[in-house]
Amino acid sequence: MTPRGLVLALLWAGALSAQAADYAVLAQNQLAGHLRVETGPDGRVETDYSYRDNGRGPDLKESFRLAANGAPRDYRGRGRSTMGAEIAEEFDVVDAHARWHSRADSGEAPAGEDFVFVPLEASPGYYGAVVSMLLAQPEGSAATLGGVKLRAEILARLTPDAATGPLALVAITGADAQPWYYWVRDDASHALFAITWPGWAVAEKGAEALVPTLLARQQQAADERLMALRQRLARPLDGVTLIRNVRWFDAPAARMRGPSDVWISHGRIDAVTEPGALRVLPERAIDGRGQTLLPGLWDMHAHLWSEDGLAHLAGGVTSIRDPGNDNAELLRLRSRIERGAVIGPNVYAAGFIEGKSPFSARNGIVAETLDDALDAVSWYACHGYVGIKLYNSIKPEWVKPLTDKARRLGLHVNGHVPAFMLAEQAVRAGYAELTHINQVMLNFVSRPGDDSRTLLRFQRVGSDAQAVDLASPKVHRFIALLRERQVVIDPTLMTFEAMFTQAQGELDPVLGDVAGHLPVLWQRQLRVAPMDLAGDKLDTYRRSYAKLLALTRDMHRAGVPLVAGTDGTAGLGLHRELALYVQAGIPALEVLRIATWNGARVVGASAERGRIARGYVADLLLVEGDPSQDIAALRRASLVIQGQVAYAPAELYEAMGFKPFASAPRMLVRPAH
Repeated sequence: MTPRGLVLALLWAGALSAQAADYAVLAQNQLAGHLRVETGPDGRVETDYSYRDNGRGPDLKESFRLAANGAPRDYRGRGRSTMGAEIAEEFDVVDAHARWHSRADSGEAPAGEDFVFVPLEASPGYYGAVVSMLLAQPEGSAATLGGVKLRAEILARLTPDAATGPLALVAITGADAQPWYYWVRDDASHALFAITWPGWAVAEKGAEALVPTLLARQQQAADERLMALRQRLARPLDGVTLIRNVRWFDAPAARMRGPSDVWISHGRIDAVTEPGALRVLPERAIDGRGQTLLPGLWDMHAHLWSEDGLAHLAGGVTSIRDPGNDNAELLRLRSRIERGAVIGPNVYAAGFIEGKSPFSARNGIVAETLDDALDAVSWYACHGYVGIKLYNSIKPEWVKPLTDKARRLGLHVNGHVPAFMLAEQAVRAGYAELTHINQVMLNFVSRPGDDSRTLLRFQRVGSDAQAVDLASPKVHRFIALLRERQVVIDPTLMTFEAMFTQAQGELDPVLGDVAGHLPVLWQRQLRVAPMDLAGDKLDTYRRSYAKLLALTRDMHRAGVPLVAGTDGTAGLGLHRELALYVQAGIPALEVLRIATWNGARVVGASAERGRIARGYVADLLLVEGDPSQDIAALRRASLVIQGQVAYAPAELYEAMGFKPFASAPRMLVRPAH
């Protein structure tokens, strides 16, 4: 599981109540699973936690004992992770020492009475106990691994109805890049009542109808925090800004140019000139020597949460396409970003449409009939979406009428290939883009009857892709079809890297080389592999992953357009995605074009974004070094400009609890008269 997966697991977890308590797990307001927590008189807690969304989910049973102060003193967890890997973790605190063992690591550390151990994959029952324990501490805090302090703070109080009684919204900080939010009963027990998140919730059984009310109040509290961060970190760019003597990337041409002077005012680029050519005194000047100026990066497969904005901007991602989210939350968040209320990238939305089945993902709109799906296309067209995304449970016979209608309305069509359909069939039925490299490879490895709504869409590729002959006529014909129709490919290679190459206990390759910059608890989480791979199976999956890289390279060389997306880990994940393109054999200059100009073109924004030229919006990224020679230089962003404001990535990273990668550039400001 990636660090992003840990964040979501913790946000969606937490519960403890005296005796026994039952909770419903909800996905898009539909019952998706359950949590049962039983507490014995000796302080031992037993949990049973399971849910399914998008055809997958965890199954976990735990047993842990609480000390008199509520601190967990031992733990045993057994089950299966979301991707099917075995969960086997345990710890004990004895004689002021914690000792632990998991499928990823083992170790020991000093542990006082208020020590709290954070498991790699715990259920709601465990984290609810932690919340109650923290709130009972004099300062609302307790130590965990790495000298980190977990802190609990009550942000708001609410009595949604007389029967429920008073509740409190608690934020837990100190362990992650963003707070973890919990609703607890506002009494001495502080027993968990609910966890709310757009499109997801855990709530006491019988209280499911209260989730929207609780979520709205939580969002208000989160918005207030994010507004304060923007007020503190945004640097207004009034008047004229000059970036002097800077190397810059000509995205349409895929060439480095300069050094030049780049002039900016009113949120747009005014001129790109020879150094010193204009004798104008700007309000501020930035020394660009030794640095590279690029158009802001595009993540074309981001599922945006409000807390992700800092991470995107810190990584130089000034624009995203979101192809699947809670529609109301995405529109709300997009509006707040556009108004300058919170930090976040420019948002281009692609409307998610799924068919109803036992394996349905529950983002966006789930359609029972073709008419429902056609109505969904109309709804997205009327709400400012740039395209639609079709998903696994769409019936194959629906694809052509849906793509025909979307094209008539000017919407771009991308998505997964529906179950029991091949990528070639989806392209011939009207797809303009294929999402995920595994969906492309399934065209060559799927067997009759394979159900890609299940984990088989990963497992079949992992086992069989290694044997695919990329020089075969079948592969060449399909790539020729993609080139002829200019079908876009969004590979999201980083999504599959750990899945196909990581052994338990090894560092996640996506973030392993920057582990020292991440919060301490993330660093341990990086050693948890999403699948159980070892021996011959690990070798097979690694060879298959090499074929995915090679297929991406071959499509690019043939003239098939690529866009860069991640499907996770805002900011830093895109840097790894681009490094994988270089590793696959795509020249770095062309990779930079994929990450800038190609994204703008696909969403229809290339008339104002995606390049450095007069009249274009000043969405810009200044990095130390030359990413055309070392793609990893993208991580060393020193300044990000988003229209009429600038951010120092170092300050954004520090606000998230990360160690920065580069210092802010020297900025000379002309004194006000």
